Amino acid sequence: MLKQHRRALAWLVALACIAGAVVALFDIETPLRPFLISLFLLVVPGAAVVGLLRDRDPLAALSVGAAASLVLNVLLAQAMLLFGAWSPRAGVATVAVLGGFMYVLRVLYRGKSMQTQQGAR
Repeated sequence: MLKQHRRALAWLVALACIAGAVVALFDIETPLRPFLISLFLLVVPGAAVVGLLRDRDPLAALSVGAAASLVLNVLLAQAMLLFGAWSPRAGVATVAVLGGFMYVLRVLYRGKSMQTQQGAR
């Protein structure tokens, strides 16, 4: 039962993050705009990093994910300001691309480790 609630919460957060990206990229005005975009910018990089940290203490992985999310967003904002290319849309798109790239790494990494486990049998 708890696993179903956890899965439903994960899907709800994922859908809210997707909605935040869509709202930011297409400049949709809604009262939920600040919440959805902030949720996207904080959750996506952190979730991607936590996915790469397998077989770790959950609290440590969560802490590293939160720190990585903040670091990624701050470095991205600093780089955009430094180069005079400030654009909220570009920032959201960059975070989405980096999150997707880390997800692909996670899938490849887990697939590779599963193949080595099967080969060891």
